[in-house]
Amino acid sequence: MNRKLLTGTGLLLAAALFIAINILSNAILTTERLDLTDNKLFTLSNGTMNILQNLNEPINLRFYFSEKQLSGFPIMLNYGGRVRDMLEEYVTRSNGKLKLTVLDVEPFSEEEDQAVAYGLQSVPVNAAGDLAYFGLVGTNSTDDEAIISFFQPNKEPSLEYDLTKLIYDLSNPKKRVVAVLSALPLFGTNTEQINAPPRPGPPWAITSAMTEFFDVRNLGSQTREIDDDVDVLMVVHPKDIIDESRYAIDQYVLKGGKAIIFVDPLSEADDAQPDPRNPMALPERSSDLPILFNAWGLKLVEGKVAGDLDAAIRVQHIGPRGPQEVEYLPWIRMTSANFNASDFVTSELNVMNIGSAGILQQQEGTAIEFIRLIQTGERSTEMERDGVIFQRDPTVLLKSYKPESEKLTLAARISGKVKTAFPDGKPNKDDKNIKVEDPDFVSESSQPINVIVVADTDLLSDRFWVQIQDFYGTRVPQPIANNGDFVINALENLAGSNDLISLRSRGKYARPFERVEEIRHVAEARFRDQEQALQAKLEETERKIRDLQEKQGADRSLILTPAQAEELEKFRQEQLKTRTELRAVQHDLQKNIEGLGTQLRFINIGLVPLLIGLIAIGVWLFRTHRRA
Repeated sequence: MNRKLLTGTGLLLAAALFIAINILSNAILTTERLDLTDNKLFTLSNGTMNILQNLNEPINLRFYFSEKQLSGFPIMLNYGGRVRDMLEEYVTRSNGKLKLTVLDVEPFSEEEDQAVAYGLQSVPVNAAGDLAYFGLVGTNSTDDEAIISFFQPNKEPSLEYDLTKLIYDLSNPKKRVVAVLSALPLFGTNTEQINAPPRPGPPWAITSAMTEFFDVRNLGSQTREIDDDVDVLMVVHPKDIIDESRYAIDQYVLKGGKAIIFVDPLSEADDAQPDPRNPMALPERSSDLPILFNAWGLKLVEGKVAGDLDAAIRVQHIGPRGPQEVEYLPWIRMTSANFNASDFVTSELNVMNIGSAGILQQQEGTAIEFIRLIQTGERSTEMERDGVIFQRDPTVLLKSYKPESEKLTLAARISGKVKTAFPDGKPNKDDKNIKVEDPDFVSESSQPINVIVVADTDLLSDRFWVQIQDFYGTRVPQPIANNGDFVINALENLAGSNDLISLRSRGKYARPFERVEEIRHVAEARFRDQEQALQAKLEETERKIRDLQEKQGADRSLILTPAQAEELEKFRQEQLKTRTELRAVQHDLQKNIEGLGTQLRFINIGLVPLLIGLIAIGVWLFRTHRRA
C-alpha cells in the first residue's frame, strides 16, 4: 500500500514539475530565443535586425493561411508554420512597430473576401473547387499596401529577404529614383550617337518596364552632376563619356550612391555609322570605364568576347548546302546553373539571352569583394573581338573554338572601401593644368561601395528578351527571357538600404534526415543489386529455353521438354528464394527507420523540453540570486 502511495506521489510530483517548468519557461523565456537549426533558420540577419529596429512608423501584417484546407498537403502545412514562426520573430524584434494578425481563411468567409480584394493568389485543393490562400498583406499608416500573393515552398531560401523587403518598402513608400546615363537610345529616338543622324523609334521595352517600378530620369549620354535624391545610377554603354561625367560617377559612388553599369566590348545594339571623314574605318562600338574600374579593383578584359559552346544560341545560317541551324558562339543563353543562387538579383532567374558579352576580372592585389552574379560554363573560351566582327560565318568560329576549362564572369557585384579615380580633384574641361575647386570632393569612400557591373549591353535590347506584338496599335512586349527581371531585381536591390543589400539566401526548413536517407540508400542499393541478379538469371534461363527449343527442330511442337521444365523449376525456386531475401531487406529497412524514428521522437518530445526546462530554472535561479 505504501509503495503504491509513493508511486502515486512520485507521478504527481513529476507532473507538477513538468507544469512548473512550462510556466517558468513561458514567464521567463518570452524574449529568449534558442535556434538549434543547422542553418540558423530562425536567427534573423543583422541587416533585418537593423531595419526592424529603425522602423519609424507602425506596420500591420495580415497573414492569410488556409490551414484547414491545406491539411492534406504536408509540405504546404509545414511551410506555413515556418512562415508564421518567422513573422512572429519579426514582431518580437520590432520594438512594437509590427502588428501581426493570423487569419485562417475558409471558403465563403469574410477573410476569403478580404484575401480576394487584396489580390492574393488562390489554389484549388479538392474536386469541389475549394480554394486555399497562403499570402501576406502589409499596410502602413498612410494606407500603402504591399503583398506577397503566395508563399511558394521552392522560394524558401529567399523568405527572409522577401519579408524584410516588404517591410522596408512600407517604411519607405516613396518611389525610388533611377537616373539613366546612356549612349544607347533606351528612351526612343536616337539622338545620342556621334556621326549618326537621329532616327525615330519607340522606347525600349526595358525602359517601359523600369517606369512601372521607379521614377526614371533620362540624363542623356553625358552629365556633370548627379542629384542627391537619385537612389540608383544606371550607366549604359559609356563609350564617348567625358571626364566630367566620369568624375560625377566617381563622386556619386564614393558618397554612398548605388550604381549598375553596363559596358560592352562589342555592342550590337550600337548602330553608329562610319565617320564621313574616314569612311573605311569601322565605327567604335565598344565601351569601358577603365579609370573608374581600376580604382574599384576590377577590369574588363580588353578586346575579348566570351564564348560558350554549351550555351551557344542556334541561328539560321546559309551555307554551301543551303539553310541550316548552327551554334553561334558569341550569343549565349544563360540558365539557372550560370546564375549566383545566393544573391537575390539572380537567385530566381531561369534564362537570359546575352550577345557578344565581355569578360570581367578582379584585379590582383585588391581587397574588394568581387561577387560573381553570372558566369559561363566550364567549356568557355575568350574570343577575339575583331574576329567576331569580321568573321560572320558561325561555322568558322566553331572550327576555331578551343575550350579553356574556365568559367568567365559576365556580371559581378563590387563591394568594399575604395579611393577616388581623380586624386587631383575635379577635372577642368577648359584647362587640365588649372585645378577646379570642389568643396564637396571626397577622396575615399567612408562605407563600402555597392556597384553591379555587367559586361554586355545587348541583353537590354528588345530582340534578346522580348517579342513585340501589335495589339490594335499598341506595342505589347512578350518576354521570352529573364533579362528584364535581372535589371529590375538589380535596381530594386540597389535601391534598398545597405542592410537589405547585405541579405543572402538562407537554408531550407524542410530537409531530409540524413541518417534516415543513408539507411534507405544502403537498403535500396542492396535491393537493386539483387533485382539485377534476378533479371540476369531470368535472361539466362530464357536463353537456355530458346536453345533447347531450337534443338527440337522447326516441325516439333513447343511443348516443354523435361530439361526445359527442370530449368524453369530451378528458376522458380531461385526466384522464390530471392523474393524472400528482398522481403528481408525491406523489413530490415523499415526496422532501422522505425528505430531511428523512436529515438528522434524521444529527443523531440522528452529530451529537448527537459533541456529547455532546465535552462528556464537556471535563468530563474540566476535572476533570483542577482536580486538577492
